[in-house]
Amino acid sequence: MNNKKYTKMNNKKYKKLIEDKKKKKISLKNSKLLDNELQKRYCRCIKKLKNTKDSNGSEYPICLTTVYKNRKFKVPKNSRKKC
Repeated sequence: MNNKKYTKMNNKKYKKLIEDKKKKKISLKNSKLLDNELQKRYCRCIKKLKNTKDSNGSEYPICLTTVYKNRKFKVPKNSRKKC
């Protein structure tokens, strides 16, 4: 199964796409790739923190801040439900 949704993006390309989005010079295709990668990283972060003993529901704002807000990106609606 060669599905693009599950391919892993390397860090060099990921950082380049983040810089392009900050400068607002990103194509639609690359924007969708970046959005998918941000969502994957957000879900991965939540799953890691849910397994710890001290999470108590705090994993959502922690991961939201780490993935989206520190980069000053707008948070997509219902991103928590997509995980």
